[in-house]
Amino acid sequence: MTVLKALRERLPHEDFLYLGDTARLPYGTKSPRSIARYALQCTQELVERGVKMLVVACNTASSVALPPLNEAYPDLPVVGVVRPGARAGCLATKTRRIAVLATESTVRGGAYQDAIHELCPQMQVTSLACPLFVALAEEGWTDGPIVEGVAARYLDPLYAKPPEDRPDVIVLGCTHFPVLAPAIAHVAGHGVVVIDSAATTAQEVSECLVDDGLNHPRTGSGSVRFLATDDPQRFARVAATFLGDHLTPGDVTIIDL
Repeated sequence: MTVLKALRERLPHEDFLYLGDTARLPYGTKSPRSIARYALQCTQELVERGVKMLVVACNTASSVALPPLNEAYPDLPVVGVVRPGARAGCLATKTRRIAVLATESTVRGGAYQDAIHELCPQMQVTSLACPLFVALAEEGWTDGPIVEGVAARYLDPLYAKPPEDRPDVIVLGCTHFPVLAPAIAHVAGHGVVVIDSAATTAQEVSECLVDDGLNHPRTGSGSVRFLATDDPQRFARVAATFLGDHLTPGDVTIIDL
């Protein structure tokens, strides 16, 4: 939803169809095989509904599912969130030391390390799994002593190092984490740049739409429709935290994959 929010801000004239696989989340603790299968099933539903571009708005799914998605849908432009975040991190660092905060699955798969080293082989990358951040974000706990305490515990291995060995860039490698960005930045301290992969993904989507001639010609506001696989009440509540909009369960269409 942080990616959807960034997309709507950058591309207000486009129509969006958002599918939240609420019956099977979190993806971050699932096996790569299951994640790829879920992503293919979700994409089939969206393709049948006529999407012109697919944004895989999940770091875990982006780290695993892009190759099978590109193979299954060769004519569909697909944008993930890993490469834009990696590129932004490489551009922002002055010390060539980058930290990636992500889910267990994303860290285990090494997607950010691979993407960063492909772009900038000399970078030093430290990846940390921060699973409690997902729960905090979905509960709407985005600031305060509990959030900063959890952030401090996760970041302690990084900032217990001598100053010259600490990363000067943190890439938020999970699309839940941007709502916690102010708390994470406060704990990290002055001089540390926090990269929001949602904003960098929205920039890449905008560029791809223009390059492929797919951008909508209208000047007015586009629409957004919401699909979910379970529990419209929870979906609507969580959406309020991430989107800043008020949704009701009636705004959500439940589908069966």
